Amino acid sequence: MLSIAERHKYILEVLNKEGFIKVIDIAELLNVTTVTIRKDLKLLEQKGLLYRTHGSASPVNPHTGDRNVSEKEKINISEKKRIGIVAAQLIEENDSIIMNSGSTICTFAEQIKAKGQLMVVTASLKATLILCDQENINILQLGGNFRRRSMSVIGNYTLGFLNDITCSKLFLGVDGVDPDFGVTTSNLEEAELNKAMMGIALKTIVLCDSSKFGRKGFGKICNLDKIDTIITDAGISPSMAKAIEDAGIELIIT
Repeated sequence: MLSIAERHKYILEVLNKEGFIKVIDIAELLNVTTVTIRKDLKLLEQKGLLYRTHGSASPVNPHTGDRNVSEKEKINISEKKRIGIVAAQLIEENDSIIMNSGSTICTFAEQIKAKGQLMVVTASLKATLILCDQENINILQLGGNFRRRSMSVIGNYTLGFLNDITCSKLFLGVDGVDPDFGVTTSNLEEAELNKAMMGIALKTIVLCDSSKFGRKGFGKICNLDKIDTIITDAGISPSMAKAIEDAGIELIIT
């Protein structure tokens, strides 16, 4: 049986490699009880070496804050561009799509070259400005309360716009993807709007770079099994990729 120091070393090595661990998995691998692993995680957290969550642990704080979109645009630029390029290839001729807001969504909008006439419904003012010069793209800009942090609209008035339309695909930017908790964003009203968008789309496609996995925003959008496709970058850990695919989700790695 491994000593406490050896268990701690193993736990930290797995965390560094995988990005998250589950208590039950580590307990089985090390042939110890879940109580023992929880005590190990508590000690490691007290040393500032990891963050505990319910039944698991991550190397960084899993709770993500509400950051300004202009700040997010400076993070993981190349990864978001590759995700945007692949996502744009999923748009079909004479398609109708809906997109929410965020830095990844704006990068995606920059990659869109419409085939035939494309209808785009969006909450993002920045995405509208990016797409407005393409004459064969018809844009329905949702109205509502302007939210400066995301350069988008939210609220009950925004939700009302969705009552009488339907789209083939929703392209959804998110702040967190957790195998147990689901898909989240940092603002509760945006989460409610995203839920409504899912309700009018035939397929939901999540666009997120690998830093979003194992993270949680304040507002829950949905459980993982409600998502059809996730497009991300090669930074996703093998165990997280397996968890996504085990949930029946198509995973596209750019």
